Amino acid sequence: MTLDDLKRLFTRQTLFRLDAILSPRLVPIFYALGLAGILLWAVSHLFWSFGFGFGNGLWGLLEIAVFGLLSLVGLRIASEALLVWFKAHEQSGETVNRSRYSASLLDEVREAIRDLAEEGDNLDYAEADEYITPATEPAPYVPPASEVPRAPATTPGEVFKPRRTAKRTPPPKG
Repeated sequence: MTLDDLKRLFTRQTLFRLDAILSPRLVPIFYALGLAGILLWAVSHLFWSFGFGFGNGLWGLLEIAVFGLLSLVGLRIASEALLVWFKAHEQSGETVNRSRYSASLLDEVREAIRDLAEEGDNLDYAEADEYITPATEPAPYVPPASEVPRAPATTPGEVFKPRRTAKRTPPPKG
């Protein structure tokens, strides 16, 4: 995690928005704090043990070497286990992110209406009434095909001649 990542973390609303999983990015910070804690413990234990005498100070150095090394290994294993766990559960985090989005167009329309209602009550929507026809007005009348007058297929005195309509139709005999 770089300094720019830390700036983005603390200057934006990253901490207050729950649409992104933040914990994998915090593992390096946890590791660095753990290293700093081990270092502080080692220095304080060194001075404390030498405060009781030179022989105790040498035992303190041995304790720092053994327990410090075990602490470093334990911290590294814990950090890697956290990263592996987050990687294994990354798919469930994406599912959580996807579930926050609307599932249908109807949900999106509801959200848009709520957003418009929250913007303010003083907006004038009188123009919108010109474009929207109320559901109580009847639909324009369109007569069915059986009532529409049609012109005759042939003129008076014309003889009906069957025509070939497709390639599969055999030609007329004769």
